Amino acid sequence: MFDIGIGEILALGVIGLLVFGPDRLPRAAADAGKWIRQIRAMAISARKDLTDSAGIDMSETMDSVKELRDLHPRNIAASLFKDDEPEQKSPPPSKPAPTYDPDLT
Repeated sequence: MFDIGIGEILALGVIGLLVFGPDRLPRAAADAGKWIRQIRAMAISARKDLTDSAGIDMSETMDSVKELRDLHPRNIAASLFKDDEPEQKSPPPSKPAPTYDPDLT
């Protein structure tokens, strides 16, 4: 979701230790987790309220979006150039013969 790597997580941990200290850091992390859960719950309920008040059936909307994907030019071109014959499997490419390198010995 956020595309955060291990380096960024470690940097955030060190900054958290410097800002909050080792005694208050676990409590601050727990509070941050609670806030994130509350924000997610509010977003889900807001989405549900909007769809209920608008009278939109999301399954029909998703079906129409999938139908629109079929009209993408890349998909149309792929369907035009698609062969009706089944594809013949080609043999896997052979590995090149190993060469002798005197520097590696």
